Amino acid sequence: MANPKITIALSHYDRHVPFFDGTVQTEGVDLNVLIVGQSDRQRDGEDRHERMLQKAEFDVAELSLSSYLMAKSRGMPFTAIPVFPRRLFSHSQTWINVDAGINEPKDLIGKKVGLHSFQNTLATLSKGDLQSEFGVPWREIHWLLSKKDNIEFEPEKGVKIEQLAESANAGDMLEKGEISAMMTPHPPKPVLRGSKKIKRLFDDPKAADLLYYKKNGFFPIMHVVAFKDDVLKKHPEAAASLFKAFGEAKKICREFYADPNWSWLAWGRQAFEEEEKLLGDPWPLGLENNRANLERFVGYSLDQGLMAKKMAVEELFLALN
Repeated sequence: MANPKITIALSHYDRHVPFFDGTVQTEGVDLNVLIVGQSDRQRDGEDRHERMLQKAEFDVAELSLSSYLMAKSRGMPFTAIPVFPRRLFSHSQTWINVDAGINEPKDLIGKKVGLHSFQNTLATLSKGDLQSEFGVPWREIHWLLSKKDNIEFEPEKGVKIEQLAESANAGDMLEKGEISAMMTPHPPKPVLRGSKKIKRLFDDPKAADLLYYKKNGFFPIMHVVAFKDDVLKKHPEAAASLFKAFGEAKKICREFYADPNWSWLAWGRQAFEEEEKLLGDPWPLGLENNRANLERFVGYSLDQGLMAKKMAVEELFLALN
């Protein structure tokens, strides 16, 4: 009997290279691997998350953790395996205008702060971390959104949320001082052009991130890998097969860095060794290895009015370890 054919959409990360070059095979499944960036505007202005959540375009896809939790809590037909291919610290992703009078997190109170969208994972994490780590109430910040959210929800009354015009560029607004800060998964475009009007909130973001890691014990999850439920029902064996394949890909990816010149970075090998010394393995797979991270994020999502109901992590993910 022929193996089932399953299509998966993934970003082009180093840990996914073994899928793209065929080094990793999925037992009992013929995997069609598509390179689809999270912001690839390939059809009607939609990105990968929209194409999966709104059009169910792929059998399996890398998805925003926040949008997935919202979808799952609303009974939408998707189920994730405990694989987390993208992670970011919120501290490093917070940018400010140098003339905005912001010297520490509490100075964000009352300011206009840009987000990609209200519900995206980095935005949800950043708001939650501001409140949990620094005692800065996210409800007391004026939020400006560059993009409409993937899943409709009713924002809490009294929270200032403003949708920017499609023509607006939040990075340019930050550079001009029209907004005071920005929390974004990618550096603002003016930063990439060398702007001196924008800097990170923390003077030593790496130290801030490391302190967070030592305190909380995890590198925060951004994305999950989710199946359409009808595909999972038809081919239940595919979940364990794919989970195993991601574990193999992770081992292969680690071996890439044995070559000091594998990456663009001149001191890439040294950076790899330093990170292992400081963080151990910041990319764990499995439900139990990520329980504290996931439970904290679920709390953030509920507090921000995003998930429709509270759910245990066992209800949200297949129990694979």
